[in-house]
Amino acid sequence: MKKLGKVKLLAIASLSAVVLVVGSIAVAQSVKTHRQGQRGAWMGRGMRGGVFARLNLTVDQKAKMKQLRESFGETNKPLLAQLRAKRQELRQASEGGTFNEALATQKLTEMASLQAKVMGARFQLHQQMLSVLTADQKAQLDQLKAQFKDHRGGSRRMGGPRDNE
Repeated sequence: MKKLGKVKLLAIASLSAVVLVVGSIAVAQSVKTHRQGQRGAWMGRGMRGGVFARLNLTVDQKAKMKQLRESFGETNKPLLAQLRAKRQELRQASEGGTFNEALATQKLTEMASLQAKVMGARFQLHQQMLSVLTADQKAQLDQLKAQFKDHRGGSRRMGGPRDNE
């Protein structure tokens, strides 16, 4: 009788552990999916979708923006390829169980200058795309940016708010 009690106790404990693990996984996935859905409305769409898509662009404006994006892609293709290669080199430097700090620092330094060039090119693209907009569309864009700030609470995930925000 005592042995049967131990078996029942063990079975109940095992079943409880399984239920807790499965339940926590389900909750974690639902939270992750919910967050991804929220982010999808604002992030990950870049300048092609998201905010610019909400400005009721004319056919000519859409064509001009598409041409600007394609030109950006062609012009910066070698730079972006170099950056991808440096990232791959950095990953390889940390593989194999040993970490070479000097090599990693060198690769990160090389990547920094490439990233700065890409940031400059993206800023230039953004300015060119803004020049395609009418005054009303620019005002509407400013309103959408303000809504976005309100939506996220005015804070940034990493580093806090910027000085110009």
